[in-house]
Amino acid sequence: MALDLTADVVALTETLVNIESVSLDERAICDAVEAALAPLTHLKTVRIGNTLVARTELGRAERVVIAGHLDTVPLNDNLPARNDGTLLHGLGTCDMKGGVAVALRLAATLPDPVRDVTYVFYEGEEIASVHNGLRLVAEQEPTLLEADFAILMEPSDAVVEAGCQGTLRVEVTATGERAHSARSWRGVNAIHGAGEILNRLASYQARLPVIDGLEYHEGLNAVLINGGVATNVIPDRCTVTVNYRFAPDRSEDEALAFVRDFFAGFDVVVTDSAPGALPGLGVPAAAAFVAAVGGEVNPKFGWTDVARFTGLGIPAVNFGPGDPMLAHKQEEYVPIEQLRVCESTLRRWLGEQ
Repeated sequence: MALDLTADVVALTETLVNIESVSLDERAICDAVEAALAPLTHLKTVRIGNTLVARTELGRAERVVIAGHLDTVPLNDNLPARNDGTLLHGLGTCDMKGGVAVALRLAATLPDPVRDVTYVFYEGEEIASVHNGLRLVAEQEPTLLEADFAILMEPSDAVVEAGCQGTLRVEVTATGERAHSARSWRGVNAIHGAGEILNRLASYQARLPVIDGLEYHEGLNAVLINGGVATNVIPDRCTVTVNYRFAPDRSEDEALAFVRDFFAGFDVVVTDSAPGALPGLGVPAAAAFVAAVGGEVNPKFGWTDVARFTGLGIPAVNFGPGDPMLAHKQEEYVPIEQLRVCESTLRRWLGEQ
């Protein structure tokens, strides 16, 4: 399906939404993006897998990255797109083809921005990190991502969300001794022992650090529990999976040290970990961007790929159309007005002399 980058951002979003691009099936949409951008003489394009990078090379004093992922979660009876005049409904409208449409419009129609821009339209964000297009570009052609500042077009209700919290998942295990349930006193019930794990979680007091004037809210929660052998056996093992969402002033090692101390006396095994990202609002390009959008900034409580940019030494924020609470939901939609606001805001910031 051909993309008309001169079309209104709403129409472009609808076209993108109607190109199915569930994770690992992004070839068609990346082909369409490449076909639309490659002929533009003010951009240099590079394709890596199903990720397309398009760069201006004007010799400006600053370079910014504007990035958005092309993939979606699986369909849930929510295609094709539907425009009711106020909202555009459908899979990916919010997460995040609305943001991609904004970035594509800017890439096509701003040939002479005041900042050099690297646009990245990437694959594999919704699944395991091994498939993430940003990670692949950083590994294969790291110079393509060099910049002073980055904007990830994740849905943020058209308000800047700075940085992001890190995430750590651990399995906390209580152990016991098996016995027949008719002679339970001959064993030690690990499920009962796990009650202490749950009691500690219930008494947890969230840490609320303030970073760059933004208050982050940490969370420590049980998300899975697994135990039991049979209905007539006293279990000897019960594992509680715990997710710790930690503020970006803590490293992954510091987060793990906190969790191990919190669950002292229990076996703790890490199953997944990703660092947070500091806001970086003191960087000139970031400060100028915040001023351009009216000065309002919120902390980002979830994890996003801004952390990848932080790992590369590039301060980053989230800014895109749509309510992040609607991501992955069947009733996903994006407000039409937010599509236009995001485009006009970025156009003003990139185009002002």
